[in-house]
Amino acid sequence: MTSDSASFLIKLNAQLDQFGLDIDLTLPARGVSVLFGPSGCGKTTVLRAIAGLAPQVRGVVNIAGEVWQDEARFVPPHLRGVGMVFQQPSLFAHLSVEQNLLFGLKRTPAEQRRIAPEQAIELLGIAHLLARKPALLSGGEQQRVAIARALLASPKLLLLDEPLAALDAPRKAELLPYLAKLNRELDLPMVYVTHAMDEVSQLADFLVLMNQGGVGMQGALSSVLSHPDIPSQFSDELSTIVDTHVVAIDEQFHLSTLAFGRDGACAQLHVPTKNHTVGQAQRLRVFARDISLAHSEHHDSSIVNRLPATILALIPTTHPAHLLVQLDVAGLTFIARITAYSQASLQLAVGQPVWAQIKAVALL
Repeated sequence: MTSDSASFLIKLNAQLDQFGLDIDLTLPARGVSVLFGPSGCGKTTVLRAIAGLAPQVRGVVNIAGEVWQDEARFVPPHLRGVGMVFQQPSLFAHLSVEQNLLFGLKRTPAEQRRIAPEQAIELLGIAHLLARKPALLSGGEQQRVAIARALLASPKLLLLDEPLAALDAPRKAELLPYLAKLNRELDLPMVYVTHAMDEVSQLADFLVLMNQGGVGMQGALSSVLSHPDIPSQFSDELSTIVDTHVVAIDEQFHLSTLAFGRDGACAQLHVPTKNHTVGQAQRLRVFARDISLAHSEHHDSSIVNRLPATILALIPTTHPAHLLVQLDVAGLTFIARITAYSQASLQLAVGQPVWAQIKAVALL
């Protein structure tokens, strides 16, 4: 395997209890790479192998040209320069939040510190918690402290193993924006493990689909989720990721207007307002199953979002009743799943202009 300073090259193999691990990954050296798949598919084993915590796993771990593991060497975990965050925050109960943070800082020589305590505290919004003991924190607050502590070790790579899995829905919603903020503001690559697609759609730049110890597909988030050949076990995830910004908020009907487009084109989607502010960036996920097509714009319909589109391709699926339709919408490629009957009834053809209809309530 050749060195590549712009990539993380991970090639692993092992015989596990239920299946053989056979992984070949090329992850970007920037942004958030997410390992996604059902519980027990090998995601955590891959993460632990990157950290050096699974010596029974053989193979190569090459982090932007720095070899941590191959046939000739095995760099121990404490020399790999990784920060790791687990499902449970594992804070020291007898120490205050501030003392927990200093524990992470003191482990790093002063000349190697790249993240200051003030920066980590501000990024995770924990300044008001510094004097408290962990027992007085909510689950989401504890996890924010655990992430800040990992950051203060100034890692080269941050590894997160289902950090939201132990949280209830409100605490999870509370923590997601902080993780997205880390991605935006720190030049720190992350590898993130989850089996929750809402976390994937909000955080991922690069996505790896895993099942039974293998890789089904890997690539940029939008290209994987909208790929017509997405592995069958992930077919329900077929969707389009749209990066938008809020341009208006209708206070009467509680709808936000989001704008998107490419190469000078522009389109708008209306979604239920949820802590939105004008100018805010907002990532949307539009499921293929939630898009219907029409020849004309139906103003007498309850569907709020009606977008002019052009058919780029008609793609058969493994089920003879279904058909995938690739659409150009304001310069972005959307994908819709309709029935073969609908395609025949509407006489849809490549190059044809249509209207893509999306329910606002489907875009929470």
